[in-house]
This record gives sequence, structure tokens and C-alpha cells, in this order.
Amino acid sequence: MSIGPELLLIIKIAILGVSFIILAKSADFLVDGAVAIAVLLKIPKIVIGIVLVGFATTAPEFTVSLLSALQGLPEIALGNAVGSVIVDDAVALGLGIIVAPVAIMVESRILKRFGIFLIIIDIIAFFLAFNGIINRWEGLILLSLLVMYLVWVFVSEKKRKNDDENSPYDSELEEYVKPGGVLKQFLRFGAGVVGVIIASHFLVDSSRYIAEYLHVSKAIIGLTIVAIGTSLPEIATCIVASRKGHGDLALGDILGADILNILWIIGAAATAKQISVSFEMIIFSFPSMMVVVGTMLIFARMGYKFQRWKGIVLVSLYLIYLVIAIILFFVFNIEVST
Repeated sequence: MSIGPELLLIIKIAILGVSFIILAKSADFLVDGAVAIAVLLKIPKIVIGIVLVGFATTAPEFTVSLLSALQGLPEIALGNAVGSVIVDDAVALGLGIIVAPVAIMVESRILKRFGIFLIIIDIIAFFLAFNGIINRWEGLILLSLLVMYLVWVFVSEKKRKNDDENSPYDSELEEYVKPGGVLKQFLRFGAGVVGVIIASHFLVDSSRYIAEYLHVSKAIIGLTIVAIGTSLPEIATCIVASRKGHGDLALGDILGADILNILWIIGAAATAKQISVSFEMIIFSFPSMMVVVGTMLIFARMGYKFQRWKGIVLVSLYLIYLVIAIILFFVFNIEVST
């Protein structure tokens, strides 16, 4: 017995609602587990966000991009990675700033180290793509930079802990570790990661079907559902972390996700199969990404805090990007990368 389109629509709407609930609860687990791990290891939450949470929340982008490359569509992998950076910085962080109960403070030491590194790798990626090709050797260069980045984070944080015997997180041990135990906190984090990824998948799938049923343009679907869909873990994590008062974890997640999208995702995709870079990607998507990233870092440097108005500006930047992309698609018939 086949399911009619109307009944399938109702099922997809139900799945959409359930997915949102699971996504929100899983993001709760992920954030609480990440904070507990930061406390246990006596590492600043922003660093845990950059490395651990960054890897976890970029898993959908990595999966989509690597599979696209292996299936002979590496250009989709590149568009997905660049589009995700734009969504992460403008939408995920912007919404996190807006819902935060107080301004999100930015540690100058972290911003200088990771902000400068992010700018450098963005320029390197743009330079590698400028000739219209990112080959396997260039992909390996990006992956090598990722390894160097992880070693650098580990060594610098080990040195910091040796220099600072009194951890600022000792007072949080009882709140985050004792009630649940060490193992439970790691399991909580793992469950949160799995839940966020699975819920995001079903949410994107259901949203795509509903949009197609309502005859929404494929261009709009690509620019919104697909682009935002793979960034849902970052969006959910940022909103939940910020509302819980862990804005530094949210910022760390975004910085880490940006770095991983460039080095891990584009690097792995190019290593799997050479990427042909479209003219539109060179003149529109990469510049758009660098404008959004640059704006985010400038805002972070201004007073070393994110006030609500900065979040509104970042979200507005994404809306402007979306409008320009749609105009390019409809007026100039250019294939817009997401």
C-alpha cells in the first residue's frame, strides 16, 4: 500500500516537530557535557568549543562533503563548506548573541590566536581556489595545516595549564561533575552529539519535502534548507549555550567550525577528488564568506564582547547575502553555491 502525498506531508510535518524537540534536548546534553569536560580537563570552555564541540557539530558538513566528493561531486563539498561558514558566523552566532541573557565576553588571548589563524587559512583557501582548481596536493596541504593546528592547540593549552596552577573552573566542579560522575558527563556529551546529528538529518529531509510539496523554488531550497540544514548543530548549540550563559563555548564552537570547514572538510574533499571551482564561487561565495568572517572578528575585537545589536547585524548580513544570491540566480541565471 503506497502512501499518498497528503498523508506523507502530514508524516513529514510530524517528523519535523519531533526533530525540533530532539534537536533542542540533544543540544542541551551536548552543551552540559562539553562544559563538564572543560571543567574536568581544566581547559577554557572556548577551547573545548573550538576543538571538541567544533568537530562534533561539523560532522554533518563533513559527511555531506566527503560523500559528495566520493560520488564525483566535489564542487558540492566546496559550496557546502563555504556556505556553512557563512551560516555559522551570521546565523548561528548571531542568534546566539541575540538570545544571550548578557553580552558574550571575548577573551583577547583566544581571539588573537584563533582569529588571526582563521583569517590566514581563509586567505590560503581563496588563493588555492583562485585558479579554478583545488587539487589533491592542495587538499593535503589543508589537512596538514589542520594537524599543525591541533598540535598547536594541545601544546599551547598544556603550557597554559602549567603556568596557571589555579584553574578558574575549580568552583564549577561540584555543579557539573559530582552530580553525574565523570563517565556520565562524557556519555551525555556523546548522546548530545548523536542526537543533534540524527535530528538535523530528519529535520532537513522533512523540510525539503514540505518545501517541494508547496512548490518552493529549488534555488530557495538550496540557499535556505540545505545551507542552513547542515549548520543546524552549530545553530542549536550556539542558542542553547548562549541561553545557559556559556557564550564563550558558543563562540568557540563557531571559531572551531570555521577552521574545520576550511581545513578538514575542503581538505578531505579535495584529497578524495580534485575540486573544480566555479567562477561564481570565486567572485561571490568566497568574498561573501570573508566579509562575514571579517565582520564577526571585528565585532569580537570591539570591546571584546558581543552585544545584542551585533547579533542583529550578523543575522542581517545573512539576509542580505541571501537576497543577493537569489537575485544572481534569477536575474543572471547563475548557479548559486550554498
